[in-house]
Amino acid sequence: MSVQTTPTASPGQAPEQAVPPLRRLLSGSVGRNLGLVLALLAIVIVGAATSSNFANLDNALVILRQASIIGVISIGMTFVIISGGIDLSVGAVMALASVAASLAAIQDIATSSHWIVTVVIALLVGLGAGLINGVVIAYGRVAAFMATLAMMVGARGLAEILANNRTLVLRDRDFVRAMNVDLLGIDVLIWIFIVVAAGGWFLLNRTTFGRRTVAIGGNPEAARLAGIKVKRHTMWLYALVGLTAGIAAVMILGRTTAGTSTHGSLYELDAIAAVVVGGTLLIGGRGTITGTVFGVLIFATLSNVFVQNNLTSSMQAVAKGVIIVVAVLLQQRFAVGRVRQSRLRTASQVAPPA
Repeated sequence: MSVQTTPTASPGQAPEQAVPPLRRLLSGSVGRNLGLVLALLAIVIVGAATSSNFANLDNALVILRQASIIGVISIGMTFVIISGGIDLSVGAVMALASVAASLAAIQDIATSSHWIVTVVIALLVGLGAGLINGVVIAYGRVAAFMATLAMMVGARGLAEILANNRTLVLRDRDFVRAMNVDLLGIDVLIWIFIVVAAGGWFLLNRTTFGRRTVAIGGNPEAARLAGIKVKRHTMWLYALVGLTAGIAAVMILGRTTAGTSTHGSLYELDAIAAVVVGGTLLIGGRGTITGTVFGVLIFATLSNVFVQNNLTSSMQAVAKGVIIVVAVLLQQRFAVGRVRQSRLRTASQVAPPA
């Protein structure tokens, strides 16, 4: 007669079956996104309570319009940070792309042919700068922080040289009109943000590119041993964030009708902050596009609340700093917990039977 036994957990480790389903659900991405929704809702309630002009559709569209450009950059930044990297050059690359697309020669070509030339040039400049970053980081084995810092300085300087330290005004009225139309009552910049966010979500969650990105961020060596071409994939990740910087350049050209080397100042920090607040780990291996979108909306809504109440930009900066610190502290707690669980799991696998 055989005796059936039930599996027991190793000392100090609860069996997985004992974890309540609700707790398991809330500890995952659903729980993290729920926290972001509650944070955004709290800011909205404060805004509605302190300003009579806050809770209306027009102001909501203003918030989304203000969030759209940094939101597009943040989508690309999410992929890089999930992979364990960082990109400090996105703001400068956006400025360079806006200047390149506004040069007199490019404007003449666009005027004589089609305004799409302006878009293509901006996208190519952003993609090219991202590819340079990717090659230097992946194949040159330069730390991402240093490589993108060099690109940040170089791109901003090149933009100043090309523009001759001037603001280049767009003469193509067709481009300006195309970038300021309303589709179904919603600004085209918001639609671009929606499309990029949806594309980023699909790429991260429904393709092998996204799964490889997460694998590289979790353990690059294990990803390499599993057959993933880590260097090539890393190169394309930085090309992707460069492309989003190019898209953002097109958007800011449509919004300001001018290209200048001052565009995108500190945008890299705003993008990183939105990604981190959205739940993406700075050490890599975990992150969501949905969380990043909520992170962008949280900062945009917070800024709008401060503006509605005539509060200074200095106070906005302090509030943003507090939010970032809290988010990083929560991330560190999660990271420590994940390492501890991994060690307990490893110990239980190698422990001799009693």
